[in-house]
Amino acid sequence: MIENKKNISKVLIYLLLFVWALIVLFPFYWMVLTSVKDTAAYNNEKVPAFFTMKPTLANYVKAFTEVSLGRYFINTLIFTAATTGLMMLVTIPAAFAFARLEFRGKNLVFALFLSLMMIPNELVIITNYATIVNWGFQKGDLTYLGMILPSVTSVFYIYLLKENFEAIPNELYNAARVDGTGDLKYLLKVMVPICQPTIVTIVILKVIECWNSYVWPRLIARESKYFLVSNGIQAIRESGFGRQDIPAMMAAVVAVSVPLIVLFLMFRDKIMAGVSRGGTKG
Repeated sequence: MIENKKNISKVLIYLLLFVWALIVLFPFYWMVLTSVKDTAAYNNEKVPAFFTMKPTLANYVKAFTEVSLGRYFINTLIFTAATTGLMMLVTIPAAFAFARLEFRGKNLVFALFLSLMMIPNELVIITNYATIVNWGFQKGDLTYLGMILPSVTSVFYIYLLKENFEAIPNELYNAARVDGTGDLKYLLKVMVPICQPTIVTIVILKVIECWNSYVWPRLIARESKYFLVSNGIQAIRESGFGRQDIPAMMAAVVAVSVPLIVLFLMFRDKIMAGVSRGGTKG
């Protein structure tokens, strides 16, 4: 009797999870389905069709030929790679300093550092915008610097990595110092490899953040040739192309979304390991 109740409970749980999965995945399915529909057939649908017998890739060709979607991709790759790389160059040494080095006022400095998370983003955007404009980083190729520089630090990521570094036993650090190993070598040879899942997680989260950035790049990029994919999609939507050709618009959205999905599927194990490690200590 008890075994039957457990089986029924499992069936109900899996059924609810299946229904929830359908609800969550349906918008993406509808987006992909619309992107492979013929434009004329889509416009003639009086009742939305939940499948198509004649899929086409013509909408993807339109998305890359009739608008500057390829240019938006290149801009986003430059912005994402540069921002993520510079952020890791700042985050890893900063986390190591707070986790292992001893200096006067360290706890106070770190508390003040964490307090920056309490500042509303709107205030930070206003301050950063005034600074970037005064420095002239809205002109020509300097636009890239204007978009990148305010995003190379993250209090949260430094805090997350610091907690992981502190979970590494002090005995390893003390033994390395006795052997004459410097702090930089110990960081690169010991701490970074041990905390690799968390570092990979931070990198992927930052890549996703950069890829989806909209407000700040839109404020800085005055010319459309410097738009990122998020700004480009919005520009396409507001243009006649996006309003008149919904399937091509959906094809552009799918093309923008696929890289992030592939990235997550490739590194999902490391992401899960990094998140679980960040939630435990010791």
